[in-house]
Amino acid sequence: MSLSLDFTRKPVILVVDDTPDNLSLMAGLLKDLYKVKVANHGEKALSIVRGDSPPDLILLDIMMPGLSGYEVCKILKDDPATRYIPVIFLTAMIGTEDEKKGLELGAADFITKPVNPPIVLARVATQLQNKAAADFLKDQNAYLDAEVTRRGRELAAIQDVTILAMASLAETRDNDTGNHIRRTQHYLKILAEHLKDHPRFRLFLDERTIDLLFKSAPLHDIGKVGIPDRILLKPGRFEPHEMEIMKTHCALGRDAIQHAEDQLGLEVEFLKYAKEIAYGHQEKWDGSGYPQGLAGDAIPISARLMAVADVYDALISRRVYKEGMPHAKAVGIIVEGRGNHFDPDIVDAFVRLAEQFHAVAQRYADSDDELAHKAATLKVITG
Repeated sequence: MSLSLDFTRKPVILVVDDTPDNLSLMAGLLKDLYKVKVANHGEKALSIVRGDSPPDLILLDIMMPGLSGYEVCKILKDDPATRYIPVIFLTAMIGTEDEKKGLELGAADFITKPVNPPIVLARVATQLQNKAAADFLKDQNAYLDAEVTRRGRELAAIQDVTILAMASLAETRDNDTGNHIRRTQHYLKILAEHLKDHPRFRLFLDERTIDLLFKSAPLHDIGKVGIPDRILLKPGRFEPHEMEIMKTHCALGRDAIQHAEDQLGLEVEFLKYAKEIAYGHQEKWDGSGYPQGLAGDAIPISARLMAVADVYDALISRRVYKEGMPHAKAVGIIVEGRGNHFDPDIVDAFVRLAEQFHAVAQRYADSDDELAHKAATLKVITG
C-alpha cells in the first residue's frame, strides 16, 4: 500500500536561516508546491512551530546568531508536541562529526549549501512521505488503542451486568434485598485492601485479585435458586432435614457457575473466585462448617473473607421478618468467632475496620419501601 500526503491542502514548510538571500532562494524554490513560512533566527522559528498551524517539515540552518540550529533541533525533539516534525539541516558544514551530531539530535537529513534544487525537492518530498507514513501509523495505533479500551470497557460492563443479573435472580427468591449484594461486596473489598500487605495474604491479594473478588462476590449465594421456597423462605430455624437441604446451596452455586464456564469452553478468571466463594463461604476455621468441612488455610482466602462479610451483614440487616442487630453486638459475635468460625487474622482486621463496615451498612441500608417491596414479591412467589 502506498502512502501519500493529503494534498487537499499544501504541506507547510518552515525555512529557518539568518541570511535573507538564502530565505528568498528557498522560498522561491518551494512556493509552487508548498506553503512556505520563513524565520531569520531560532527564537522566531520556535514561536512559529508552537503556533496554531505548525509546519509539516522544517529546513533549518545550523550556524545562526542566538540559538544555533542544533539548539533549536534539540528543543523541538525534547517537546512531545513538536518532536515528530521532521527537520532537515541546511548547512555549509560538511564534516562527518557535524552530520553525526545533527542525526543524534533527531534530524531526518542533511542538505549542504550551496543547494542543488532537484536534490532539495526530492529530499523534502521523501521526508514528507515518511511523515505521512508515520502519521498514518500513529493514527492507526491511536485508533486501535482506543478500540481496545472501548472493547475492554464493554466486556467489563457485560461481565458486571451478567453477574448482577444472576445475583439479582437469586435475590428475588431470598429474604435478602439487593443491597445485601452491595454491602457484602464492599465489606469484602475493605478487608482485602487492608490485608494486602499482611504476610499471610500479600501473595494473593494484589490489586487485580481484589478487583476480581469485588466483581465475583455477588454470586456467593447464587445456589439458593435451587433451594425449595418452603425452606428458603422459612422464617426462624430450620429443621435438621431442612438444614441439610439448605446446605446444598453451596454446591449448587459452584456447579451453576462451572456449568456456565463449561458452556463457554474456557476458564474465566473472575469465575474462579466466584466458584471458590460460592462453594466455600460456609466453611469454618475449625472445620465444623460445610459442605466439605475444610479447616484453616485449606479454606480459600476468598471464601474466608466472604464468611466474615456475609455473617456480619446477616446479623445487622433488617429482614422482612426481623429487625437487624445493633452494630456493636454484631461486632462482638464476629470476635467470639475468632479462631473457630473465622480466620483469626481476618477477624483482627475486621475489628480495626468495624467503623468502615458500619458506614457501608448505613450507606446501603434497606429502606422501609425496599422491605415492603421485598415482602410483596415474596408473597407473590409463595402464593
